[in-house]
Parts: sequence; C-alpha cells; structure tokens
Amino acid sequence: MAKTDFAPTQTGTVAAEASDVQKYLEPVVVELTALSVNGKQAHWHVRGENFVGVHEYLDTLIDHCRAWADEAAERIIALGLPLDGRIETVADRTGQPTLEPGFQSSTETIKRIVAGIDIALSVVDAAIDGLDDSDLSSQDIVIGIEKGLRKDRWFLASHILPA
Repeated sequence: MAKTDFAPTQTGTVAAEASDVQKYLEPVVVELTALSVNGKQAHWHVRGENFVGVHEYLDTLIDHCRAWADEAAERIIALGLPLDGRIETVADRTGQPTLEPGFQSSTETIKRIVAGIDIALSVVDAAIDGLDDSDLSSQDIVIGIEKGLRKDRWFLASHILPA
C-alpha cells in the first residue's frame, strides 16, 4: 500500500499563486484581527447616546471580523503556506488607530471604529486588486469581506450621520 501525503504540494505556477495569496491575504488577517481587538475594547468602554445599539453592534462587527480573518487565514493555510497571526505580529503590522484607554462617548467610539474599518477596507481593496491576476477563488473571499465591512461601516456610521 502506497504512503499518502496529505500535505499540500506546490510546484511552478501553483507556488507563485499561493505566494500571491499569502502576500495579499495575510495583511487582511492582520487588519481584521486588530480591528476585532479594538472593537472589543470599544464595546467595553462605549458610553452615552445610542449606547445599546452601538454596544451590541460592536459585538456583531467583532464576530464578523473574527470569522473573516479565519476564512482568509484558512485559505492561506489550505494552499500550504504559513501565516503569522501572533498578537505581537498583528500589533507591529496593523495600521489600526490606537484607542484611548477608558470610557469614550458613543460618537467618538463610532468615529474611531469607522476609521479602523476604513483602514481595513484599504487593505481589503488592495487584496482584491492584487489577486485579480493570480487567484480568483481567494479574490472572491476578499470581495465577500469587502461587502460585509462596507455594510458594517454603514450600520455604525448611521448612528451619527445627519438625517
């Protein structure tokens, strides 16, 4: 009976495509992971107008970010490449804004989290563009993330946008 190796193998074009996937998806994982951590910090410390809606929607955003980061990470791993999602790596590589410690008004919380979503969207948009010529399956994953992030941005920003 022949030995079966279930580890992904890469040769030629497949290896190059996998490398592109890692190049574009790892920053997506980093930004979504950092956004989920900032979202949880904001969730614990939001105060003021629209408290319940903002507090609860931040948990929804966090759940989305964690699921999307996992989906992007698993795509990299499925192609046989490693990923560095350690907290120190995420902290070092993220573009997310630093949140002030302690309690924040709901308006300030929303502004900061929306700014973080915008940073994540810029990374996601770069991944969509970068994956266009190399891996459409991975690009499809990122397009789904982009759609969801834009919806989450809309839901949060609508709390403070004028009518």
